[in-house]
Amino acid sequence: MRSLSILGSTGSIGCSTLDVVRLHPERFNIFALSSYTNTDLLLVQAIEFRPSVIVTKDEISANKIHELIKDVYKPEILYGISGYRSIASAEEVSDVVAAISGSAGLLPTMDAVINGKTILLANKESMVMAGSLMMDLCLKFNAKLIPVDSEHNAIFQITHNNYNNAINKIILTASGGPFRNLTCEQLCDVTVESALKHPNWVMGKKITIDSATMMNKGLEVIEAAYLFDMPVDKIEVLIHPQSIIHSFVEFIDGSLISQLGFPDMKIPISYALGFPDRITSGVEGIKLEESDDLTFESPDNNLFPCLDLAYQAFSKGMATTIILNAANEIAVEAFLNKIIPFTKIPILINLALESWSPKNPDNIEDILAIDSEARIKAHSLLSKA
Repeated sequence: MRSLSILGSTGSIGCSTLDVVRLHPERFNIFALSSYTNTDLLLVQAIEFRPSVIVTKDEISANKIHELIKDVYKPEILYGISGYRSIASAEEVSDVVAAISGSAGLLPTMDAVINGKTILLANKESMVMAGSLMMDLCLKFNAKLIPVDSEHNAIFQITHNNYNNAINKIILTASGGPFRNLTCEQLCDVTVESALKHPNWVMGKKITIDSATMMNKGLEVIEAAYLFDMPVDKIEVLIHPQSIIHSFVEFIDGSLISQLGFPDMKIPISYALGFPDRITSGVEGIKLEESDDLTFESPDNNLFPCLDLAYQAFSKGMATTIILNAANEIAVEAFLNKIIPFTKIPILINLALESWSPKNPDNIEDILAIDSEARIKAHSLLSKA
């Protein structure tokens, strides 16, 4: 039986993970659950799965859960970054589901790596900020990274038994988000509400906005370069509005292999949880005879400049991808709070990239320092975007 810590159990990835776990009670034990703001759902999950440890945002929410659960059972209740890091590195844990959104997931994910865990990685920002360091540490501490993002999971399914020297290129598919058919002028009228309505996937707010700008795909390009040790010029992106094909791998003999499935995160999650076995996900297979036509198109860099910014950032080194990620998080937050319009998101990111060129980091302390300074600079640039 595998023992799981779920970093971000109340988000979409965490909830889907628990859906799969319910189907396989003989395979999985939930050691720890954690949330940031959704204390009510965390409580419901804890009562059902009875984890040994619960982690929440702060002491106030920890005390709230304690009072509500103490007559049901008595878990250890932790809070704050030390709590998240504790359940990522606990000796009792075999697998860590890294589903905390954004840069907040970096330190717990790194702790899981250093402690030799199997990491089900849904936090692409960790790889964007610290990809080369994280891959080196995986080798050093015998940790295993299994990607959960549908695109990287598809590539993993195709390549884990193939040598990279037989791979010609990787093609990541992208839905194109809700605005792929708009003009640049029409993007000026995009509202927060419309940007949060993804046509295919149910996700958190930050990743949904990233999908609308296609920064999400840019971050995935960077993540794929590290995960699969591929030059970035061998990683392409195709718009595939139906979200049925979740990426392609082209081999040197001209073969193009893909993975298909409904746009439901329980499919890649079940693959990651069961690996190397396949287990049921609770999702039915595709009836191709009933499916719509599967279409593909190249992304429009004028409409989606964030994608090109990600390629540019990766070519300049890890310090620049840290700035890219930090500036994007500040820009998305500002858009969600209606401080800047949608079209200013890539403008702010570009200003941040042009404002600073620090030395590439040597360790996690350097990474955190660059991230912190980049956020300060991005905030200061909001009025100029």
